[in-house]
Amino acid sequence: MNKGDRQDPKGLIYESYRIEGITKPECRSIFLDWALSLPLEQDTGTTIAKLLDQYRPENASHPMTEVLSEGLASMAAPRRRGGWRSRPRN
Repeated sequence: MNKGDRQDPKGLIYESYRIEGITKPECRSIFLDWALSLPLEQDTGTTIAKLLDQYRPENASHPMTEVLSEGLASMAAPRRRGGWRSRPRN
């Protein structure tokens, strides 16, 4: 995978790993922009996993690796729907 490929169309993830001193909040912002740039038909979870396979081995402690890992974990976590707001009220 390279800058501008299917997993990283704008090269945002690629560039984030090359920014000296980048912080986790900055990585979150880049991640959001990256996620919004993916085509609708592309599976985000699979794409994140491929990016982690590519970048994690040499960048285990990089903040973007942490953000990508959190993004993948949140995709796998079940989301609760409903609650008291969805129940009929008297």
